[in-house]
Amino acid sequence: MAYITVRGSVRHRSVALVTRDPGLYHELAGFLRERRVPTVSLLPGERIPDQVAVVLTSSSEAPLISHSNVLPVAEATDRRSLAAVVRHALESADVTEAIVVGVDPGPRPGYSILAGSTILAEGILESPESVGTFANHLRHRFPSRPVLFRVGRGDPLARNRIVNSLLDHQRSVELVDEQGTTPRGRRRPRDAAAARSIAHLRGRPVREPLPLTVTPGEIANLQRLSREGSGGRLTISRSSAHRVLQGEITLAEAVAEAMARPGRSGPSREGAAPREPL
Repeated sequence: MAYITVRGSVRHRSVALVTRDPGLYHELAGFLRERRVPTVSLLPGERIPDQVAVVLTSSSEAPLISHSNVLPVAEATDRRSLAAVVRHALESADVTEAIVVGVDPGPRPGYSILAGSTILAEGILESPESVGTFANHLRHRFPSRPVLFRVGRGDPLARNRIVNSLLDHQRSVELVDEQGTTPRGRRRPRDAAAARSIAHLRGRPVREPLPLTVTPGEIANLQRLSREGSGGRLTISRSSAHRVLQGEITLAEAVAEAMARPGRSGPSREGAAPREPL
């Protein structure tokens, strides 16, 4: 395993990757390279340059490293929250400011993490319920900082699932009027840009779970998606679609259940029209 060992001073604030673990080294080196983070690679025991803002290492090696900001990283660590805390260390944001996370609601919510005016990280999450799990990762990475989640009002069902997930994890939540926050363009960059705008807007605090109301149109649309996703082989039932829309199972799981159903000879016809299942 080749290490890039830097001796002496480093000109700019950087991250030190300090480990003898080859798997962790290559994973984190790629993680930092993708984000164009200035990095110095060292072995445990080597002098850490003065301009290093944060040290990434393994949990077992962390006690061996003398630095004011050492982050132990496991191979299963959430990389999105790690990206946020690394950027925070490099930008030297005001440590008294709260972390604000804007969330653009949808089946795959967009997010933007801000510390004051500094953008720490942006991206897309897998599902409305994954926002609550993501919130726990952020709390782990910013244990001494208040973290506020601002959720846009669009897509009511996904919005309410997101809010309920955050409340389940005891996170502070505000509902924000997101009208006009979504710019034109490709979906994923739009979601992150909308989330950034949402993060900047004050909203109404939410302290109680919100109702999950599924409409017939949402059920029909999900059945259409299941039909398209299965190549026309099946349409999930209305009851399965309802479970998906309430976050109990994923669409892929609903399709798999329908495929595995004994005696299935064609598309599910629950609630179907005479010619085509809905």
